Amino acid sequence: MELSAIYHRPESEYAYLYKDKNLHIRIRTKKGDIESINLHYGDPFIFMEEFYQDTKKMAKITSDAIFDYWQVEVSVDFARIQYLFEVTDTESQSILYGDKGCVENSLENLHAIGNGFKLPYLHEIDACKIPDWVSDTVWYQIFPERFANGNTRLNPEGTLDWDSSVTPNSDDFFGGDLQGIIDHLDYLQELGITGLYLCPIFESTSNHKYNTTDYFEIDCHFGDKETFRELVEQAHQRGMKIMLDAVFNHIGSQSPQWQDVVKNGVGSAYKDWFHIQQFPVTTEKLSNKRDLPYHAFGFEDYMPKLNTANPEVKDYLLKVATYWIEEFDIDAWRLDVANEIDHQFWKDFRKAVLAKKPGLYILGEVWHTAQPWLNGDEFHAVMNYPLSDSIKEYFLRGIKKTDQFIDEINGQSMYYKLQISEVMFNLLDSHDTERILWTANEDIQLVKSALAFLFLQKGTPCIYYGTELALTGGPDPDCRRCMPWERVSSDNDMLNFMKKLIKIRKHASAIILHGKLALRNQTRCSSFGVEIRRPGP
Repeated sequence: MELSAIYHRPESEYAYLYKDKNLHIRIRTKKGDIESINLHYGDPFIFMEEFYQDTKKMAKITSDAIFDYWQVEVSVDFARIQYLFEVTDTESQSILYGDKGCVENSLENLHAIGNGFKLPYLHEIDACKIPDWVSDTVWYQIFPERFANGNTRLNPEGTLDWDSSVTPNSDDFFGGDLQGIIDHLDYLQELGITGLYLCPIFESTSNHKYNTTDYFEIDCHFGDKETFRELVEQAHQRGMKIMLDAVFNHIGSQSPQWQDVVKNGVGSAYKDWFHIQQFPVTTEKLSNKRDLPYHAFGFEDYMPKLNTANPEVKDYLLKVATYWIEEFDIDAWRLDVANEIDHQFWKDFRKAVLAKKPGLYILGEVWHTAQPWLNGDEFHAVMNYPLSDSIKEYFLRGIKKTDQFIDEINGQSMYYKLQISEVMFNLLDSHDTERILWTANEDIQLVKSALAFLFLQKGTPCIYYGTELALTGGPDPDCRRCMPWERVSSDNDMLNFMKKLIKIRKHASAIILHGKLALRNQTRCSSFGVEIRRPGP
């Protein structure tokens, strides 16, 4: 028995309150090493009395390349529990595993109160709670400047003709706006979309709007607040949720706050709003961006980083977050560069926005494993880029073997508490990545396979605008081409495929969410089988 591979941690994704006062307990062991595991549990105040102990056999729920993962669901009468694992290997040797590590499997050790793991009291307020509508939502990400031009009077100077075949430059404008989105809500409804994720729409000098100059205003080239209000109302009438993009890690260099720092230097009232290393903050003479006199997003001098630990900054940004909820009834916030902002800010953010709308969805942009942000006091979920990478490497790039792919997917399924996995934001491409058709070397069948697999996963799926019309494009800015509206037709194969896939997802939503997913390698061919079973034994 490989003792060093045995792992469990209380009050984590290995032991947590799920729903309806049910407790999920997991343990990890070396792959193929263990034959069975029993969970012995009871109330910590009477655990030493044998009559009050319960035992449940744990199920091996999945395996990756290195480990097996086991789980059992239990309920407790008094909202507290002490427990030990009885671990038996393939050679019938057994040990007890608890808070003191691995000990001899004996009645004395089983009944000893100090040996067990403990969850002292299961407070409902500490449980990870998620909005109940998210897991049934199919999202559609829109880069507003490239989706549709609904009001040419708003076009920026130098706007180019709408052309989906053009590879855009980073500073090109094509005139997309909010009215263009409103004009195509019926199209999105027919496609089956129930959630719209909009890239930033606030005042900014760029086409992408990630360098905000005023968080309280709609960019004038996108429309105005009344147009946005109409968009939200029209979307809600069609059963669609609206998610806005909050860029709170940094602000635009043309914002009044940063311009005050540029002008007044150390005497600026806003100098402590930023992470400034030295004055002046001008960058004209810099030959290397790494020599910036202030912190920024990456080393982009036009995106100075905000000091979110500053009470004035925090107060300002929380007012922004609650304003768009109170005044326009948005349903979700996507949080840009969320992993570079302090945890305390996000804890306060969650309290502020959920106080205004308890069912709001909070989504963080984190490209790596994200347990520190998903403990029930910050985000509900993150953008699931690890899943995206695995799917693309297997289906589209063909650089992963089937066994490797299955191991990765199984391992990822154990990253988080189940309720978190149920609302993970599953995507294959976005405004930050190359488009999946480009990744697949223009092979539409590979794209269909990848999308089909994505839509079978727990979580809430999202497609990037134009995917349903086979829009291609390389890395940013090529992934931000104009929407090819000329391709919309009743006989468009890709469009019809996406409609069917979304319909299947909606029909099978309950079994995908609560069922058991099993991936099996088909050894005689380069493929694998997917089985989803209804919940139960």
